[in-house]
Amino acid sequence: MALLGLGAIAMWWDIAPEHRAEFEDWHTHEHFVERMGIPGFRRGSRWAAADGGEGFFVMYELEAYETLVSPAYLARLNAPSPWSTKMMPHHRHMVRSQCRVLESCGGALSRHALTVRLSPADGDADRLRLHLRGLAELLRSRPGTTAGHLLQHQTPKIEATTEQKIRGGPDPAADWIFIACGYEQAALQALLGAELSDQALVTAGARSGALSGLYALSHSNTSCDVR
Repeated sequence: MALLGLGAIAMWWDIAPEHRAEFEDWHTHEHFVERMGIPGFRRGSRWAAADGGEGFFVMYELEAYETLVSPAYLARLNAPSPWSTKMMPHHRHMVRSQCRVLESCGGALSRHALTVRLSPADGDADRLRLHLRGLAELLRSRPGTTAGHLLQHQTPKIEATTEQKIRGGPDPAADWIFIACGYEQAALQALLGAELSDQALVTAGARSGALSGLYALSHSNTSCDVR
């Protein structure tokens, strides 16, 4: 499996230009280091909007889904640092999905990532998963692309955390997430007009209205990097 485990956290948010420099400093030099020190956290990656906009996509790869309810992780969520407490209110329009990894093919990191947030139509989850599994397998060897990953959100049974309260309450979540990685941005853009277009996804068993975003890799750490 290309992703470094069976669980993941996938997140999207916007950072206003006046806070961006400090956000990237904090996220790189404190927050990633802190998260990668938690047992079960294997890799974190931050991607910035490819068009130069305010959006970010962040993914943490976890050894297991159960890492999301581990005492060590919950302790960090309920004891944010002073710098985290300062920065988290600036995470605008946050979407945060705590996921099981359903499919993963190819290399997990590449220059660009295309994320598609979608949901299966009633009764079509198995058919949609089979379709996206086949697409992921194709992407790991197609010119311009390197990988495809499918995640499914499942809300852990935990109380609201201090970090969540700082951000202003429960975070919305994406249901299913398909992530296509590649070294050519044009190859990922082409996917949006073909296999990952809304019409193609509906035909494969998804509900209409999938949301997509294209991002460029900004920074990544593994747990080994911060020891």
